[in-house]
Amino acid sequence: MTFVVTDSCINCKYLDCVEVCPVDCFYEGPNFLVIHPDECIDCALCEPECPVTAIFSEDELPDDQQEFTELNAELAEKWPNITENTGPLPDADEWDGVEDKIKLLKK
Repeated sequence: MTFVVTDSCINCKYLDCVEVCPVDCFYEGPNFLVIHPDECIDCALCEPECPVTAIFSEDELPDDQQEFTELNAELAEKWPNITENTGPLPDADEWDGVEDKIKLLKK
């Protein structure tokens, strides 16, 4: 089982989750984070750290967020690993709570 970063993270990219990950399984794109499913140890430390509720256990992923399982796996193979919190995107607070942001995802 793995954890999955979903739509809420797009254009926010708070990095509190990265700080608590014991296996450094987060990967960073221009405006989104993903979790590498083969590296995640299902410790659940990241989920409560996300201030925008963007991280879910794979088995608790909302129906409208299912596509993010494959998207996390795909992008984790392309993007660089991130191991420390460098802060959220400058306008993250403005994007918090905005729904259906997948069309804004920069790959």
